Amino acid sequence: MLTTIQATTFHLASRQSTTTTTFSRRLSSNNRKISSSMTTTKAQMSQDELKKLVGYKSVDDHVLSGMVVGLGTGSTAYFAVERLGQKLKSGELKDIVAIPTSERTREQAESLGIPLCTLNEKSKLDVAIDGADEVDPDLALVKGGGGALLREKMVEVMAKKFIVIVDESKLCKGLGPGFPLPVEITPFCHEHTARTIAELPSLAGCEAVIRMGSSSTNKPDGDNVAVTDNGNYIVDLHFKAPIKDVNKAASDLKNTVGVVDHGLFVGMSYQVIVAGSDGIRVAGTDGEKAWW
Repeated sequence: MLTTIQATTFHLASRQSTTTTTFSRRLSSNNRKISSSMTTTKAQMSQDELKKLVGYKSVDDHVLSGMVVGLGTGSTAYFAVERLGQKLKSGELKDIVAIPTSERTREQAESLGIPLCTLNEKSKLDVAIDGADEVDPDLALVKGGGGALLREKMVEVMAKKFIVIVDESKLCKGLGPGFPLPVEITPFCHEHTARTIAELPSLAGCEAVIRMGSSSTNKPDGDNVAVTDNGNYIVDLHFKAPIKDVNKAASDLKNTVGVVDHGLFVGMSYQVIVAGSDGIRVAGTDGEKAWW
């Protein structure tokens, strides 16, 4: 039996132990939250830095004074445009004229004082620089997640050199499962066109989803059908397995009535500049054979 003094002492010790344990648990939980937050921020910053590295390198390595340059669209291409603006402002580059692949890129380039034109004025480009959503070992690409696939292809196919800039997260064994394949279609009977696409044997197993909200993201962010800079719609094709024959799929899509163009860029890449945990590596012409 406990005496009154013993009982009181035991009660106080028990409360102290409980309080200490609770405090320790809270401290541990808070530390985990802080650590998790720091890790997330660091990872995000790291990805941004990787994009900046390849964006800057593409301009430093491939753009010379007097060139006609195609400017891509997206979070990675943004840094290439930024670098071009810097080098023009410093006088390191001169007599450059650029062709933007979207209204967003046009606005950025104009804000940096980059002289612009269109394909109507300059049909031959020395170099085009753009990012990609997926890159396979043959350097075939999925592009157009930002909704600018038609203008991107029109500009980049006319370049002597098409330089692709990505971080290592975009590398894949086969195109399809890692990122939806966008297809730009006419608004007229767009649901019919989407069904026709989904029934193509070369695209077997895909789910066709009409893009909603903003055309610059394949994540639905509105109730209205997304409209591209060209006044068209986009259907995103979701795959669970890699596309078996990319060339056949590209041909079938292009030959489908109602399709304006698609996000498969095949046989166009001159070089792919990749930023990853082990630094920058280059695949393609003047670079390595694809290592992924």
